[in-house]
Amino acid sequence: MSIPVIGITTRTAPLSPSSLPSVMVQKSYTDAIHNAGGLPVLIPSEIKDYEWKVITDRLDGILFTGGGDIAIEYFKGEQHPAVYGIDAARDATELGLTHETIENDKPFLGICRGLQVVNVALGGTLFTHIPDQLPNALIHDYPGEDSIQARTTLLHPVEIKTGSSLERILGEPTLQVNSLHHQGIKDVAPGLNAVAFAPDGLVEAIELPDHPFGIAVQWHPEWLTDQEAIRRLFKAFVDAAAERQRFVYVK
Repeated sequence: MSIPVIGITTRTAPLSPSSLPSVMVQKSYTDAIHNAGGLPVLIPSEIKDYEWKVITDRLDGILFTGGGDIAIEYFKGEQHPAVYGIDAARDATELGLTHETIENDKPFLGICRGLQVVNVALGGTLFTHIPDQLPNALIHDYPGEDSIQARTTLLHPVEIKTGSSLERILGEPTLQVNSLHHQGIKDVAPGLNAVAFAPDGLVEAIELPDHPFGIAVQWHPEWLTDQEAIRRLFKAFVDAAAERQRFVYVK
């Protein structure tokens, strides 16, 4: 059995105002997968719909990464001036890949925007700006998100639902997490289970039941791999991809 290949979604952006457009993702994502025993492969955001199946057929699992907001047209969202980073090509690719991944029983892990992509793809909705739309909301968007300090600061706890797959994997009922988002789940999509919550009630993790591995979290675990529980999350994802690979190979 070979190393499980994990596709990682990316964004297209210049490295700086004077740079040429680039396909990019933070190294923390690839490091987390590599250290968990997987082989990370980047997925360009600008691919055509008929190529989604080609990609999923060749991967053992997919990691949906963080990034800008999803266009509100996909979930009949409330327009807000804080909405940013809309990328039509990325939206179409990631929403399409979500369906292909689920239909083909491929393990997936969603992170921040990735959680929102999975929820929207399956028919859920989002708060387009939590501070204005969720009563008594905590601060979920730590300032200076491009700094290491912002990405490693533990901003609030999340409570993990007893009996959930996430609780079994993490081995802890609560977890202190970072927080770098201004949007979040409003209505959980049909078929998904909400399995973790912030103190203000915001959904912090979802699971797809009866799937080889279908988990998405609102925080950024790729920056918290100094925690044993977080390392277990990435290891469980990569192990599920390896098991899926073994099943397909034997079959």
